[in-house]
Amino acid sequence: MNYEQFVIDEQVELQTFPIRMRSRGQITLPQEIRDDLKIDEGDTLSLVRIDNMLFLTPKRLRVTELAEKIAASMQEEGITLADMLQDLEEIREENWRKRPQ
Repeated sequence: MNYEQFVIDEQVELQTFPIRMRSRGQITLPQEIRDDLKIDEGDTLSLVRIDNMLFLTPKRLRVTELAEKIAASMQEEGITLADMLQDLEEIREENWRKRPQ
């Protein structure tokens, strides 16, 4: 599978996978992701939208609980959602410029 991988720190690894949306709004998750996350046909996933970004997670992850943990961590670090979104947008733009042509 053709994907980009970035190591954020010792515990967090970011991978980006190119996928295409089909005519009826369907996407195919790469086999590697399905295997790693143990996602099978018929499993329910949660789609989380933050501004203009989408995050797809296995339903078994508690999205609300995860959001609360992220919010608490951001508050501890003094980071606002606007700060995080700005940083993410800058990272996305940088990765877009670095992509193989």
